[in-house]
Amino acid sequence: MKGPLFFAKILLFGEYGIIKDSKGLSIPYNLFWGTLKLDEKETEVTLASHQSLCDYTEYLKGLPDKLLRLDWKSLQADLDRRLYFDSSIPQGYGVGSSGALVAAFYYRYAVDRVSPQADLTPKKISLLKSIFSDMESYFHGQSSGLDPLNSYLSLPLLIHSKNKIETTGIPPQNVQGKGAIFLIDSGCSCATSPMISLFLENMKQEGFRKMMRDEFALMTDLCVENFLKGNVKTLFSNIKSLSALFLKHFKPMIPDEFYELWKKGLESNAYYLKLCGSGGGGYMLGFTRDLDAAEKVIQGYPLEVVYYF
Repeated sequence: MKGPLFFAKILLFGEYGIIKDSKGLSIPYNLFWGTLKLDEKETEVTLASHQSLCDYTEYLKGLPDKLLRLDWKSLQADLDRRLYFDSSIPQGYGVGSSGALVAAFYYRYAVDRVSPQADLTPKKISLLKSIFSDMESYFHGQSSGLDPLNSYLSLPLLIHSKNKIETTGIPPQNVQGKGAIFLIDSGCSCATSPMISLFLENMKQEGFRKMMRDEFALMTDLCVENFLKGNVKTLFSNIKSLSALFLKHFKPMIPDEFYELWKKGLESNAYYLKLCGSGGGGYMLGFTRDLDAAEKVIQGYPLEVVYYF
């Protein structure tokens, strides 16, 4: 057995903001993928994955049937044949490793599943998000369901609010362009739950709540709008403001060794960094008008281009 591939995702805009109903934009990222397989050549990696799927299955059994019905007979038969998840998606890097697993599980074992090729009405998207939220909460304590939704549909998602999400198109890349969106590797992974807990703790402070409402959400919404309309000049102006907000108010989520690099980008205007996911480690997301110039300033950190302007 080999299932279809489920890709990683990149939340271009919206981390933390979407928790409080600002806009977000998430895209599939096919450099990394995962798929369910049956273990024919037993290794430490496949055995560990198999055991984690057994544990995950026990969690799924506790979810209400009215929300999620699985083909338990087929699932158990596959587990008996040492089912595992073959994945190239780095864990704890903010690119949706657990989301791809959840999408793969739902695709293979859900009874009466909503097809990813179906006419995706708002009602169907909302239903999938709700199902995926419960399924992925096993990994993060609390999940929005957006990562599995993106991986399952393999389409860009425009998040208007928690309860209003739609698939969308994004402007075509200019592969000959000098500008780019890129990933930069912090070299360490980080669990999502502690970062979310820290954010929610900060939200108890009136000043932080006001910043999120009056500045952060506004800048995020503008960046989403600029990107979708292909307004690159205005996008970079707003990205700089958003990057500065991250540096000032989200310092605990920025790995220590990236703080000066982040600051250097703002001061030189060679690039602007933001979190990719919850932060604390994993990937950072960068935006630059001139990739060659950015690489010279960032020396020593390999960049992985996501999108060319």
